[in-house]
Amino acid sequence: MSYTRPPMESHPDILEMRARHERAATTPRAQAIEALGVITGLYLAASPWIAGFNGFSTLAVTNLIVGIAYALLMGGFGHAYERTHSMAWAAAALGAWTIIAPWVVAGEVDTTRTITNNVIVGVIACLLALAAAAGANMPSGRRSGGASGYGSHGGGPSER
Repeated sequence: MSYTRPPMESHPDILEMRARHERAATTPRAQAIEALGVITGLYLAASPWIAGFNGFSTLAVTNLIVGIAYALLMGGFGHAYERTHSMAWAAAALGAWTIIAPWVVAGEVDTTRTITNNVIVGVIACLLALAAAAGANMPSGRRSGGASGYGSHGGGPSER
């Protein structure tokens, strides 16, 4: 007699996690964070031309690439939140990179204009990414324990 295991996607903990992430992604707060994140990324990508430091080619290219990557990371949350919420930590890393980029990239690009722009945009990017990461861990009114007993806090449907 052969025992076949059900697929991992049907595990009660995975189903509950997906349902929790779906609830988190449909809140106005999550949608606002996503929209602001996309706008922040697009601004970062265009900031060398908006703030007027496109002559500093290394920083302009860095901001363009990081801004597009940030917008794509933050924009992906609305479509597949249960699979992309953990990428918010990567978006936070991009925000931190944005803050230090004027001092790290090659060339003399650390002017008042570039530093002010990148620090403000980087801080906003970090805060939005951290808010997106925290959105998945927001309590939804009840806590669910696992079927295996790990993390059991009582009351979950998998403990019946």
